[in-house]
Amino acid sequence: MRLDDRLHAVVGLSGTTVRLLDEAGSASLVLLSHLLASEGFELIGQGVDQGRMPPFALLDIVPEREAEKAAAWESHVTEVEFGKPLDADPTTPPRPEYDPASHTVEERVAAKAAELRAIGWQASAGTVQRMRRRYREQGLWGLVDHRKTRVSSPTGRADDRVVSAIAEILASTTNESTGTRGRLRRRVEALLAERHGPGTVPMPSKSAFYRLVEAMSEGTHAFGEATSRRSAARRPQGAFTPSSACRPGEMVQIDTTPLDVLVVLEDGVSGRPELTIAVDVATRTICAAVLRPAGTKAVDAALLLAKMLVPEPLRPGWSEALAMSMTLIPHQRLLELDARLEQAAAKPVIVPETIGIDHGKVFVSNTFLTACRSLGVSVQPSRPATPTDKGIVERTFSSINTLFCQHIPGYTGSNTTRRGAEVEAVWTLAEVDDLLQEWIVACWQQRPHEGLRSPFLPGRPMSPNDAYALLVSRTGYLPMPLSGPDYLELLPALWRSVNDYGIRVDHRTYNCPGLNPLRRRSSGVTAKGGLWEVHYDPYDLSQIWVRDARTGKWITVPWTHRHLVSAPFADFTWRRARDLLAMRGQDDTNQAAVAIAVDQLLTRAESGPDRRIAARTRAALEPARSVPALPQAPAFEDAEDEATVPEQTSSVIPFGVFDAFTDGSRL
Repeated sequence: MRLDDRLHAVVGLSGTTVRLLDEAGSASLVLLSHLLASEGFELIGQGVDQGRMPPFALLDIVPEREAEKAAAWESHVTEVEFGKPLDADPTTPPRPEYDPASHTVEERVAAKAAELRAIGWQASAGTVQRMRRRYREQGLWGLVDHRKTRVSSPTGRADDRVVSAIAEILASTTNESTGTRGRLRRRVEALLAERHGPGTVPMPSKSAFYRLVEAMSEGTHAFGEATSRRSAARRPQGAFTPSSACRPGEMVQIDTTPLDVLVVLEDGVSGRPELTIAVDVATRTICAAVLRPAGTKAVDAALLLAKMLVPEPLRPGWSEALAMSMTLIPHQRLLELDARLEQAAAKPVIVPETIGIDHGKVFVSNTFLTACRSLGVSVQPSRPATPTDKGIVERTFSSINTLFCQHIPGYTGSNTTRRGAEVEAVWTLAEVDDLLQEWIVACWQQRPHEGLRSPFLPGRPMSPNDAYALLVSRTGYLPMPLSGPDYLELLPALWRSVNDYGIRVDHRTYNCPGLNPLRRRSSGVTAKGGLWEVHYDPYDLSQIWVRDARTGKWITVPWTHRHLVSAPFADFTWRRARDLLAMRGQDDTNQAAVAIAVDQLLTRAESGPDRRIAARTRAALEPARSVPALPQAPAFEDAEDEATVPEQTSSVIPFGVFDAFTDGSRL
């Protein structure tokens, strides 16, 4: 053997001690375990397979008859090697013709070959020698007839050119509508004729072709649902690495999807709402959920951030068993740090450190990114068209549909093939939102999750609340309460000049006496050319908020024509009204005319598509915010009053929205 770059010979063995003699004649004693573990150890003159363990598990795929034959060969080979079969009684002496003390190996091999021929085996001395060698190298597995264990090819003996053409056509149909195997056969024939000439490559029979296609398309959904086929094609190559986190808030995934439930919006109009949720990876907690009419906006995603930082109150009608104090969460210890948790429901408050998003316009908008930046939250975009990058929130949507939505009247199923014949909306958007919030606290947060297991109790799945209780004791808790001005920061922002007539936004004029000190003046923000920062709510365009750069406070500015509209209106309502005026050939930039059109639109509940617009507008104002009404600033009654308004000191209206302490005191 070679050890430490020197040649050695084994001259003695005693228990686990090996006596070595090197080329210079020096003797040494080495422990066998040290010798085998040494990096410089090498057996000289041995094959590369020397010392390898035989593949025991592969014996399970050997047919029973072949396994019995291999076991018989093992008995014969060991008798040649050692004089007695492997399973012989140690006290029984070897048979005379196989006694190693009186016969050489060649003699024993010849005797065994003669014995095997006598019992009808086709075995020569060379066959016995070959079996001896294979047994030394591979053990019992080497004695198996490997013609019986060959793994069959999925494509069998099909022509490689046909196989290549099928694979190419299958790959090209990933984004197409699902077709039949007959269409695939026709395309393969055309491709082979184009590349090799008509009739050059023989096609298999129809049944053989279909069997070949079945084997090659396994797992690709080539003839199944197109959505499943596209999703499978977008999976990343190589091993799938799931998202993991060690503490609450370390990674939060956020996404939006249409909910599989029809809800009543307003005046009997029904539609599928959109659900935006944030899921904590470490605990699988649904940190917040926002249910909106179709057309989720960036302000809704920003609102979701605000809701994550506010404890879920124990609402009237909810059972006392849903209180946080009734769970394993260390409520008393957390209450010392955050008084808002006194009447909180059994859902933890998790402050996100990193939020994983997709490339939806809601999440890549300046409003959402600015909100994350102001709260100190990092944003991690996923790769385009790769839903597996945020697989936890995607799977959570599926769980919501199966655990919550299917039990609600108006459940539509995940697609039209699963939809019932008569599906009608029963609950309003606000009612479904209230049911969803209660279900999250009562069911989701209390339900054991297979993806949550403690290394100390691996056989017991934990609920999101249990996982949070385990992790918060190690990582701690730091509250981050939001006030009303903080919520205003989350609204979309514009930059506008303050003129004599006020502020112009999308052909709407906003004005009030509080703007007098700002008119025709620069804000001092050189990066924006001296313009003033304006925030607005897309679901209520009747007022805007202007930040006074001198004091940092907010000025609430109403729309000058809001007295012409009987109810708050959203930006999509404004766009629809302008479209109606344009179709009539009227001026869609005349805000007075648009205001009248908006009012008519909101009151015309029975007129086709306008009815849906009005319903969406009113529904959008109901469940979004559990906060007081927006503050109103004094407005000009008409244009004449606007021209003669006296000079007044800027009136800054404090904004009390989303004050967590105030909300808690109202419970």
